[in-house]
Amino acid sequence: MSDTCPSTFQTLSVGELAKRAGVAVSALHFYEAKGLIRSLRTEGNQRRYPRGMLRRVAIIKVAQRTGMPLNEIKAALAALPDDRAPSQENWRDLSAAWREDLDARIRRLTQLRDQLDDCIGCGCLSLTICPLRNPRDQLAAEGPGPRLLDEI
Repeated sequence: MSDTCPSTFQTLSVGELAKRAGVAVSALHFYEAKGLIRSLRTEGNQRRYPRGMLRRVAIIKVAQRTGMPLNEIKAALAALPDDRAPSQENWRDLSAAWREDLDARIRRLTQLRDQLDDCIGCGCLSLTICPLRNPRDQLAAEGPGPRLLDEI
C-alpha cells in the first residue's frame, strides 16, 4: 500500500479509529511510533488508518491485558498480513503461540503467591523458613533482587 491515502471511505481518521477501538488518540500515536500499527497520509498530511488497523488495535489491547511486552506484541504483529485485517485463522495461530508463555507465567505467579504466604509477615525475606531468601548471600554475585524467583 502506498504512503498516500487512496480514499477516505476505505480508511478511518485517527479520531474515528480511537473511538471505534476504545483507546485514546495518544495511544494510537504511541502504537504507531512503536511500529505496531501504521497510517497513511492524505494530501493535507492527515493520518488515515486502513480499516484493518481496528483488528490490530484489538489484538494489541488483548496482548497488553495479558502482560505481554510491546516488543513481543510487535514481533507477533509482524507475522500477520499487512494488506488486510488479520483473519480468525491468524488469531488462532497467534493465540496458540502465546498460550505456552501465558501458562508458564501463570505457573510462576501461582508458585510465587503460594510462597509469599510464608514470608509476608516477616518483611525481611531472610528468615530460615522463607522460600525466597538468599541464604548466606550466596546469590549476590548474580545481581540484586530475589534471584530465586527466576527459577520458579
